[in-house]
Amino acid sequence: MNETLRVIENRRSVRAFQDRPVDRDTVNVIVRAAMHAPTAGNMMLYSIIEIADQAIKDQLALSCDNQPFIATAPLVLLFLTDYQRWFDFILASGVQELCAAESKPLRTPGEGDLLLACCDALIAAQTAVIAAESLGIGSCYIGDIIERYEVHRDLFDLPQYAFPICLVCFGYPKASSSEKKRVERFPQEIIYFQNTYHRLSAADQEAIAGSRRRARGIDDAKVGQLTYSREFAADFSVEMTRSVKAAIQAWTRDTPAPGSESVEQD
Repeated sequence: MNETLRVIENRRSVRAFQDRPVDRDTVNVIVRAAMHAPTAGNMMLYSIIEIADQAIKDQLALSCDNQPFIATAPLVLLFLTDYQRWFDFILASGVQELCAAESKPLRTPGEGDLLLACCDALIAAQTAVIAAESLGIGSCYIGDIIERYEVHRDLFDLPQYAFPICLVCFGYPKASSSEKKRVERFPQEIIYFQNTYHRLSAADQEAIAGSRRRARGIDDAKVGQLTYSREFAADFSVEMTRSVKAAIQAWTRDTPAPGSESVEQD
């Protein structure tokens, strides 16, 4: 096993950080690594916001499902799904005149563009996480940034075609965190198939239940029901679905042409 594979296999989420800043040169190394991640058509459909303002960190610690460690993380990066940059560039290039000349409607970013940009942003985020890990810097993904879309949109002054897909906290792990055991993953045969999708067999179901029991430290035959109640049907999960639906509706609403005036009707 080479060093890269060791970094990947040993990486685990860290939520307790040393009171030690991540210096500017190291932050730039992490960001540059993210910017070298694979990207659709080299369009780089993402943006990265470093959360340096302590007041914003404090607010995120509350709005992201009450997780206090966000406020104390030395480095917090927000990865945005971002099609606004390209759409602004396209409009500035005179594409509306082109569409008029060709008698074609102006196409605006849709659901497919949103998903493609989500892929770009998440690939960049994971590249940043692995780069940080190789430098001895731990990290933790905060998926709760997807919740409360309107709050986070306003907090970061996000335009129509920018969506916060993940927040990542970085820092040097405390000793207790560095000794933390890795969480057990599912057996490979449950995840990895050839040629076609496989539904779970009874043996697969039991393998998942056993894995979840060991990961949670519980011995409960109803671990699937606990997963449903505590995760899938929990309030945060319901809010996440509502929030994403609102974000998609905002993303796909008609965009007025620059300089045009909307007309309100009684």
